[in-house]
Amino acid sequence: MSKRYEPGRIEEKWQKIWEEKKVFNVGEDPQRKKYYLLEMFPYPSGKIHMGHVRNYTIGDVVARFKRMRGFNVLHPMGWDSFGMPAENAAIAKGVHPAVWTNENIETMKKQLRRMGFSYDWDREISTCEPKYYKWEQLFFVWMYEKGLAYKKTSSVNWCDRCMTVLANEQVEAGLCWRCGTDVQEKFLDQWFFRITDYVEELLSGADGLSEGWPERVLTMQRNWIGKSHGLEISFPMENSDEPIRVFTTRQDTIYGATFMLIAAEHELVLKLVRGKGIERDVLAFVEKIKKQDRMIRTSEYYEKEGIFLNAWCLNPVTGKRMPIYAANFVLADYGTGCVMAVPTHDQRDFEFAEKYNLPLIVVIQNPDNPIDAETMTGAYVDEGILVNSGPFNGMRNLAALDAIADHFEKIGRGKRVVQYRLRDWGISRQRYWGAPIPIIYCDKCGTVPVPESDLPVVLPLDVEITGKGESPLARLDRFAKTDCPRCKGPARRETDTMDTFVESSWYFDRFCSPDFDRKPGLDRARMDYWLPVDQYIGGIEHAILHLLYSRFYTRVLRDFGVLGIDEPFANLLTQGMVCKESVKCPTHGYLYPEEVREGLCTQCDKPVAVGKTEKMSKSLKNVVDPDYLIRKYGADTARMFCLFAAPPEKDLEWSDQGVEGSFRFIGRVWRLVDDYLEDIRGIKAFDGKKQLEGDLKDLRKKTHQTIKKVTSDIEDRFHFNTAISAVMELVNALYQLKRPPKEDSLSLSVVREAVEAVIILLSPVVPHVTDELWGMLGEKKLLLDVPWPAFDPAVASEEEITIVIQVNGKVRGRVVVGVGETEENIKKEALAEEKVSKMIEGKQVVKVIYVPKKLVNIVIK
Repeated sequence: MSKRYEPGRIEEKWQKIWEEKKVFNVGEDPQRKKYYLLEMFPYPSGKIHMGHVRNYTIGDVVARFKRMRGFNVLHPMGWDSFGMPAENAAIAKGVHPAVWTNENIETMKKQLRRMGFSYDWDREISTCEPKYYKWEQLFFVWMYEKGLAYKKTSSVNWCDRCMTVLANEQVEAGLCWRCGTDVQEKFLDQWFFRITDYVEELLSGADGLSEGWPERVLTMQRNWIGKSHGLEISFPMENSDEPIRVFTTRQDTIYGATFMLIAAEHELVLKLVRGKGIERDVLAFVEKIKKQDRMIRTSEYYEKEGIFLNAWCLNPVTGKRMPIYAANFVLADYGTGCVMAVPTHDQRDFEFAEKYNLPLIVVIQNPDNPIDAETMTGAYVDEGILVNSGPFNGMRNLAALDAIADHFEKIGRGKRVVQYRLRDWGISRQRYWGAPIPIIYCDKCGTVPVPESDLPVVLPLDVEITGKGESPLARLDRFAKTDCPRCKGPARRETDTMDTFVESSWYFDRFCSPDFDRKPGLDRARMDYWLPVDQYIGGIEHAILHLLYSRFYTRVLRDFGVLGIDEPFANLLTQGMVCKESVKCPTHGYLYPEEVREGLCTQCDKPVAVGKTEKMSKSLKNVVDPDYLIRKYGADTARMFCLFAAPPEKDLEWSDQGVEGSFRFIGRVWRLVDDYLEDIRGIKAFDGKKQLEGDLKDLRKKTHQTIKKVTSDIEDRFHFNTAISAVMELVNALYQLKRPPKEDSLSLSVVREAVEAVIILLSPVVPHVTDELWGMLGEKKLLLDVPWPAFDPAVASEEEITIVIQVNGKVRGRVVVGVGETEENIKKEALAEEKVSKMIEGKQVVKVIYVPKKLVNIVIK
């Protein structure tokens, strides 16, 4: 063996060559089909973690593969560099957000380069730079002029001690995260984007994404938009002419409504108790509920709480009095904020009625097992026959919905309406590190947008950040005080900054023309060439807000004539998390791996407990430093492990043995090539013109089957793990082949073809070592410029069989495999089959049983 595999030396060598040759830089080429590959850009928090490594490795494989397939590939990277963590760092460490952010960018950029990712760094953007947010401010001005940006009073979280607004994530159990003081609700004027103007288009557009987006994400977006067809019913108030209006999709239960619930924070609550003896108690209850987490308090497991408001309304069809309560599990911003409670047919209402001894009336009867209000132990929520429902008795409850709606419209106490859960997007942030909102307030002229010629409104850097009081921008007269652009009189700037979701809602557009410095900051010709993004990759945690806001913003820019597309992302992949077991000492808590030796804590020698596998996080100390991984094994090993350990959409469970295995396999490929090097360097790959027999024929068949398999796995399914497994089998076949003599050029040409296939097929996964091996073979081109190999269908053909896939003994799918396919790969194929993978998602796979050449039975629980 003439050379030893040295990942550090090899990787630094090729990264330098790629950078010097600018091999990843790209421009528009009308003669080539484009492919825009984008991973969600990171927040520059300090250092990359394994979640970044996995996400960006997935994207890099696809980018390299597509380029070798002949596409003109755009693969950019930038920084979502505004945001709260930088401001928190400034408060805690006395470091200016700009300094902290830019230092982190340099650190993370160096790490990304060390991974060998194929980014066109000439397109790098950072959203905290004025040359970026200048155009965002221009779009804001246009939106304001079109009525899409407006200001209204809205509630915020307020800490009296810190004298500042808190984001929802800064409120912990109703307390300020920084000082522990009770958080209050405060009403401030806030800026909003009118996303609801596009609600129907966003909803219908989701249907057109079904082929390229995970159905789970589309369902989450549809649910967030929350379109409901229902009835708005007026409940007359006792001793008042003002009715309570309720939106419901279950008018079939109206005869069973026995009390009224109002969201604790609804303005009607205090109005109903004003001047009453219970006013102080109700006010205390309201303040208590405001401190509860909105998501938790509406969960089915959270205790239902309420307070009687000493007020009644009337059921509009029965005329019966209904007591009115303020409740914690009703939200003011959904529907009308008021809910007719039907305890016999809604479980939360039932629990509330049980707690406060409120009446129950059954109005939907179970035809198979009659229920009784006196004896029922839970709400009956299934379909049935209407009873105690006046003229609608005897009807199937769901079949009666339209008839009851007709009745309400006829008597003038209700009307059909369509409701949406989606609310307009609040973009005001009362903090410093964000893009200034380009608005000026003048006593004479009112609200005035900053003239386009005066943009950008630059965020000043010479400010003092204390974390207390209003935004430092409001205290900086040099920024806040200005002249009105209309009357030239004294005026003040808006000192709120924009939500950082605004920056991330159009950054993918700016990548297409990052150097374009003319209005509107986006070159339409280049937009038309590159957009939409062909493949977007990121975490499921962004399934709703970021993706929904990006879809909205794209439509706004389309309507301004800036873009020519409706949807920003044609295809979406949401990769799984990187998970690892945590280790805990009874005395010292969670420990890093280096703090454990032979099962004992190195600080106290007590036995440690191994916890469950969870997402890597600093708090659990179950993180793996990518820099350590690269130093010990090399970037190629880190890349291979991230791809081989699990399909991209599944969670990846960390395994030190798996990392070692990936490293050993790369070494095995290295030794294979090095061992054959002198024999095959001067020989061309087999051209298929001669007949082959025996082992050589089998090897060539395996080569072309591997090319077919890897191509399909990457292009059609992103199943990199099975693609790598196929290459491993080809490597095994090469090792098992009896070595041809040096003078047997025909046999060595077949070997050369197989070796070339191994190197090329692995190159998107482990680009450094494969470029090195390619050069060792005497090739001059970079692998990125080598066409992806094609397989010969006649050579790759093999008798195939159909394997039935069962889940818990029931047939759920089928997969076609070669008769010689291994049991391990057949099981992988079965688990990856589209219908089956959706069925077993989130379930525990107990075992996988293979009946040779017949079926695979997956047992789940």
